[in-house]
Amino acid sequence: MHTTAIIQLEKIEKSYYMGNHTIPVLKGISMEIQRNEYVALMGPSGSGKSTLMNILGCLDSPTGGKYILNSQDVSQMSDDELAQVRNNEIGFVFQQFNLLPRLSAAENVPLVYAGVSKKERMERALEALRKVGLADRSHHKSNELSGGQIQRVAIARALVNNPSILLADEPTGNLDSKTSVEVMELFANIHAAGNTVVLVTHEEDIAAYAHRVVRLRDGLVESDTTRPYKAAPAESL
Repeated sequence: MHTTAIIQLEKIEKSYYMGNHTIPVLKGISMEIQRNEYVALMGPSGSGKSTLMNILGCLDSPTGGKYILNSQDVSQMSDDELAQVRNNEIGFVFQQFNLLPRLSAAENVPLVYAGVSKKERMERALEALRKVGLADRSHHKSNELSGGQIQRVAIARALVNNPSILLADEPTGNLDSKTSVEVMELFANIHAAGNTVVLVTHEEDIAAYAHRVVRLRDGLVESDTTRPYKAAPAESL
């Protein structure tokens, strides 16, 4: 496989065990994602896309195959080792925003590092909010923000560690059409600034923002296509 890939999957398998039954979910997926690619994972319910996303994000380990993330073999790492990789390499944006309503936007962008002062943590949180266009809302509590603003806080939280890879699971699933466009334009800006972006979506218009679409079915890659993608707005991050 090419050394320029930030993600390398070699015959990744994932099975779950229920009593004496083995349920295969991923059945030998091999693919590469290059640095600064923008990839959409699609597929029907049960196709394995969420399981694959969990493995990509080091939230779960494969039962077979090899996963090389930024030159590190994470396939057989311990939970503590995977947690360290997640903190250093990956930012997550989920469909459920998971913000704490009594905290301000800035307080919902945590950064916990040994040796990092509270002042520096807040400075980095404010910088992440600036990147998503919420510098003027940093002191507002989440129940004072719109749905789109709440999702921007969630994106800022994913960016605060300066990750190499941004993973997004149905990031517009709880948003109206207009707000979805605004959020996807923000993702386009994040990609233009140099991040690798991988998102799971079932919506074709959302996948259109990516320049590569990988479709899964029954735990296998059904198709892998590259196409022109929607350009980011002129003002990038």
